[in-house]
Amino acid sequence: MGTFTKKRDYSVIGKEIPRVDSLVKVKGKAKFVADFDMKDMLYGALVLSKRARGRVKKIDVSKASSLKGVRAILTYEDIPGENQIGEVVNDMPCLVPVGEEVRYYGDVISLVAADSLEIAKEAVKLVKVEYEDLEPVLTIEKALKNEVKIHPSGNILTSKKIRKGNVEKGFFESDFVIEDDFYAHYQEQAYLEPQGILSLYDNNYGITIYGSMQCPYYVQEMVPKVLGMSMHSVRVIQAETGGAFGGKEDVPSYVASQCALLTYHTKKPVLLVYSREVDIQTTSKRHPIKSHYKLGVTEDGKIKAVEITAHMDMGAYATLSPIVMYRSLVHAAGAYDIENVKVDIDGVYTNKVPCGAFRGFGSPQVLFAMESIVDEAAEKLRMDPMDIRLKNALRIGSRTSTDQLLTESVGAVKTIEHAMEISNYAELKKEMAAFNLENKFKKRGIGVSHIIYGISLGAAGQHLDAAGSLVQVHRDGSVNIHIGNTEMGQGAKTVIAMIASEALGQSIEKIRVDNPDTSYVQDSGPTVASRATVFSGNAVKKACEKIKARMEEYFSKTRNVSVEEIVFKNGAIKTVDNKHKILFDSLANECYNSNTKMVERGWFVSPKLRWNSETGLGEAYITYAYATQVVVAEVDMLTGKSQVIEAYTSHDVGKKLNPVGLVGQVQGGFVQGMGYGLFEEIKTTDGRITTDNFNTYIIPTISDIPQKLKIDFVEDAYSQGPFGAKGIGEPSLMPVPASIANAISNAVRKRVKRIPATAEYVFNIIEEVIK
Repeated sequence: MGTFTKKRDYSVIGKEIPRVDSLVKVKGKAKFVADFDMKDMLYGALVLSKRARGRVKKIDVSKASSLKGVRAILTYEDIPGENQIGEVVNDMPCLVPVGEEVRYYGDVISLVAADSLEIAKEAVKLVKVEYEDLEPVLTIEKALKNEVKIHPSGNILTSKKIRKGNVEKGFFESDFVIEDDFYAHYQEQAYLEPQGILSLYDNNYGITIYGSMQCPYYVQEMVPKVLGMSMHSVRVIQAETGGAFGGKEDVPSYVASQCALLTYHTKKPVLLVYSREVDIQTTSKRHPIKSHYKLGVTEDGKIKAVEITAHMDMGAYATLSPIVMYRSLVHAAGAYDIENVKVDIDGVYTNKVPCGAFRGFGSPQVLFAMESIVDEAAEKLRMDPMDIRLKNALRIGSRTSTDQLLTESVGAVKTIEHAMEISNYAELKKEMAAFNLENKFKKRGIGVSHIIYGISLGAAGQHLDAAGSLVQVHRDGSVNIHIGNTEMGQGAKTVIAMIASEALGQSIEKIRVDNPDTSYVQDSGPTVASRATVFSGNAVKKACEKIKARMEEYFSKTRNVSVEEIVFKNGAIKTVDNKHKILFDSLANECYNSNTKMVERGWFVSPKLRWNSETGLGEAYITYAYATQVVVAEVDMLTGKSQVIEAYTSHDVGKKLNPVGLVGQVQGGFVQGMGYGLFEEIKTTDGRITTDNFNTYIIPTISDIPQKLKIDFVEDAYSQGPFGAKGIGEPSLMPVPASIANAISNAVRKRVKRIPATAEYVFNIIEEVIK
């Protein structure tokens, strides 16, 4: 049975509701990790590797230890549990031992705790590390040669593939075959609040951890391993989290392990907050991906075959790369019905910063490439870019690149048609042509993109794909909700409160969604993959429906009416004939006085998926979201500087639960995707990131946002979603880099094959056109 409720008159769902956590944040009352201040609290700091590759010969902490105010300096010898850690592969040391290699500029060698942050920083400078310098591997090309091995097993950790149909037959049946190479670079998450953890001894638990994080249960699993403790001795509570975008999925587990080690040895509270420079230098980024695409099409625009080879730069350690690679694999062939698909992708170690989760999770890079090659095919056929996408779009009855049959909630065509409508596409093309006739040194181009996104963790993550809730209605009618997924700025608390309000019939003002605490709710998987609304939403809905059913039963018996006659709505309960009416708060009190159970747990488990990892075929995800975007970019032909002038986006979200939140998510996703497409560029020298703050790593500002940014949605309900909803967090970003690249290509009449398309890069391709 699904959880989708047929169309009805909702009280809260689909309405414009203020964010439930807005006032506390606007007034500055929200407490983030750096705001904690406890008696006898110490401050942590890290001793980091200062080269990309080398063998540690000696760690001398004598001078640092003698500094007044230093309370602990720890090395690998001070780890009571396991030193070798990793979320998927245990290939990363918590602290690099003497005799072992540092594998990137930023590997952690030692930890310091001191009475003040200033003393801790000074102590870090006094720790002396001797190295034997080793030759680093800093490019994908060098890593693939495998002449210098970063890990003993070699430089390719894992490879994944799809084999659908027969691509050679598909190319033979094609009228045109187009091939090209593409490259998508790093991107930094650039969350407002850097990584931060507070750890303390707790008489009831052992160690309690407060942190800025997406995945408290990851932390609860890793910290006990490092400390040599059992999981019931470590309690993890999410603090207010100032942005994450994937960068706080697995990284807080490492930060928490470092911080908890200092508490373990000092028996005092320790606050460890990364500076912006340390955060950018050491924590995971979006993976660079180099890809080769080969596409076969018929004269009428039907895509017959696609063959893709891609190499993903994982950096020094695997972190979440094997999982990210799965999503890259599934999304590499885009949102199209293609009979013959061949994809090969591998994860390559280099001596650079480890890469991991980032909004879109390995898909923006390959979708940029796929959408570029589709545009090249349209140009070759002299076909409108929208027409070729409509021709090949997925529909009910279509099969995805992994041969998954689509049976419901396929809004792909709707988004294409809607994007053309809201952008007034035909007129937009005329306006662009007129502008280009009148302007010599500035040119405009229209770029379109069409994307697919698999909701939740998919077949590769089914063991984690469940979520729980704990809902308690108090005697006064107020409601506390505990869930396992986190609020990190995306509006999760608001949409969960809305779902609870609708399911219970209580006013949303009486409902509070608390930050996750591992002592209340079972492991609910990570807050990633746009899964919080579907999974935690369903878990909360189930719990609320159980409580409501008991309240209905009590009301029915005490008023001598049938359950079918009872209406719960807007904080009141009444019969359809209005003979009986009572406030929700009052009925809750009556239920308490009659010993009615008013607390419940909800649990939602992913529908099981069939998957063949040998062929890459099967049911990759439980359902998919779709989006289509139209962008107008203007290029200064003298400097190469590009900017987005107009943008129009249509997203299939299943059912709009929180329209205001949806718009906010897409606005943020668009701006972040625009930064990736245009100018966010990580630069390195000998493996060291040189763009390690916001003076040198350029992110979009309010002046970069296009004046015309039209966002709208189509609805194609998903039967397993709460009230029919899917997700929006990651799809909001994913079409943007591709549409911008296509718009610039259209403006300068030369294919953009790299993102970000910086001014320097665009200027160079303009020069190629002139030559």
